Amino acid sequence: MTEQARPQRITIMFGGLNKERLVSVASAQALHSALPDADLWFWDADDRVHETSGTALLAHERPFEDLFKPGGSSIGVLTQALDRAKTENRLLVLGMHGGAAENGELQVMCEMRGIPFTGSGSASSNLSFDKVAAKRFAALAGVPIAAGVALNEMESALAEYGKLIAKPARDGSSYGLMFVNAKQDLVAVRNAAKTEDYVIEPFVAGVEATCAVLEQADGSLIALPPIEIIPADGGFDYEAKYLAKSTQEICPGRFEPEISAQIMDFAVKAHRAMSCRGYSRSDFIVSAKGPVYLETNTLPGLTKASLYPKALNAQGISFVDFLNGQIDLAVKRAGGCSSATPDAAR
Repeated sequence: MTEQARPQRITIMFGGLNKERLVSVASAQALHSALPDADLWFWDADDRVHETSGTALLAHERPFEDLFKPGGSSIGVLTQALDRAKTENRLLVLGMHGGAAENGELQVMCEMRGIPFTGSGSASSNLSFDKVAAKRFAALAGVPIAAGVALNEMESALAEYGKLIAKPARDGSSYGLMFVNAKQDLVAVRNAAKTEDYVIEPFVAGVEATCAVLEQADGSLIALPPIEIIPADGGFDYEAKYLAKSTQEICPGRFEPEISAQIMDFAVKAHRAMSCRGYSRSDFIVSAKGPVYLETNTLPGLTKASLYPKALNAQGISFVDFLNGQIDLAVKRAGGCSSATPDAAR
């Protein structure tokens, strides 16, 4: 049997260096429940990767609020862990979100070593992670987008539109989201923009929606049922997403059939425009004029309460089948054996 054809050893990798490592732990809990025989590697904030156990992972009761302590032995820093993954012929199931885990940096490190991994490649991950570039590519694919506002034009734009919204150009889980309702709010945006790039847009009134896209075994794409989101207290920030019990996520969303069809079509177009692989989830505002594109997530949340698993369930696809399909796609892209299973190397 050749090097490429050997069965892969499945490893769930979670954590990361950025703020979304909290969400990542909750995603890893769901991934471990679906793939109990897979190894668990936790990438900690100090760049060290630790082997950890399912017992320790599932015992962590408040992943969205408390930092996870892996407790297992350290493999070394990320580069050392990836070298080991290559040597041991591992396939990485990526349960991480945001930062270097989603902006293409981790992906290119895997690609350079020939390590198979789930989700999009480095180039499409980097493109999708940049909200300005993603909007440009989505528009080229015929997807309606919100107009952009330059930092030095906020005051006149506020006078014209009445309300603006500002968000980090390269971040996720609604960290740093700001609503600009009055001139005094402009100061907060300007201060935040001193440390990172911000996307500023006219506020688009409407219903929040998201739509998952799934790549099937033959490479074809399907859009899953769109989800309607009714945020707690009117804002879909981190607390509303993960902590507020009053946030409603209705799947399938209560949209008119033609609106649902538009959302699904636009989500597939965005996925294709950015050359995403495996799966993605695109967010929209359904305005009076129709759906308006916001962004595409190449590693959306996979927690038990996340939007992507809700859409899979509505489509009648089990989470385990989804993961096995993603593993098969990753093996196929790497040119290896399609018979990879979580316990293949045991």
